[in-house]
Amino acid sequence: MSEKTDKNVQAGKAATADTAGGTEQRRLSVFKTYKLYVGGKFPRSESGRVFEVTDSGGNWLANAPLSSRKDARDAVVAARKAFGGWAGATAYNRGQVLYRVAEMLEGRREQFASEVADAEGLSQAQAAAQVDAAVDRWVWYAGWTDKIAQIVGGGNPVAGPFFNLSSPEPTGVVAVLAPQGSSFLGLVSVLAPVIATGNTAVVVASEKAPLPALSLGEVLATSDVPGGVVNILSGRTAEIAAPLAAHQDVNAIDLAGADEALAKELEIAAADNLKRVLRPQPVDDWAATPGTDRMTAFLETKTVWHPTGSLGASGSAY
Repeated sequence: MSEKTDKNVQAGKAATADTAGGTEQRRLSVFKTYKLYVGGKFPRSESGRVFEVTDSGGNWLANAPLSSRKDARDAVVAARKAFGGWAGATAYNRGQVLYRVAEMLEGRREQFASEVADAEGLSQAQAAAQVDAAVDRWVWYAGWTDKIAQIVGGGNPVAGPFFNLSSPEPTGVVAVLAPQGSSFLGLVSVLAPVIATGNTAVVVASEKAPLPALSLGEVLATSDVPGGVVNILSGRTAEIAAPLAAHQDVNAIDLAGADEALAKELEIAAADNLKRVLRPQPVDDWAATPGTDRMTAFLETKTVWHPTGSLGASGSAY
């Protein structure tokens, strides 16, 4: 009997244990394969590369795809293709879709709590609180989709026979560098306002803790979010962010997950096509009420003038 065959026989004996009630078959755990989320699909990196993801104690958790420049370009193409339909949807419909994301996350609460606990070195109770806050954050932004226009738009008083109306419109494709220290709640806090206002997003997950972000892609795929509206990449933040900042078809970039040196480099690259840039801002508590700043950061204002007709003594003629 060969050494390999002998080991197989021993493994088979170890996998079967006799009990009083019969034979109990032990099974091996099925390790999860994490993939990118691009265009509504789950590809591996085109480079074929992966990198090891470890928990806060340095223990191996999984291999995550190591995205390349080509993956970043593919994600931008998918985001641009999805932009017209998503921006053209009614604000109420976008709110329904975001609420559906919250529903699906609620059903997978334990999974995300476990991933967040491993990623950030939190207790299960602390991680569950982070997940609950993330679910609530989706609901909060879902409620804002059809209200933000009333906050930042409206009629403007003018001296003349004109209507002057300002209304917000989405900027376009937004690259989002997820916060490094808050693997899930921070990610949701920077992603949800981008898509709530009709933009599409290319997200670079936390380099140290990408697994909750990659699992979020599985939720988005089953939550009525059209393919391409959100695209999630994992890997080295600087390596992926550089081509996104310089990409001519990316309209804006959120540098939440960049350090000071990288943020400066990316801001210079982004100036080439006049991208909107949201620089990193210190956040003491991601669970705090976020306000509307991250929504308005990626909105453009369209102002329309329309004649009212002649104004006479008897009033306006339209």
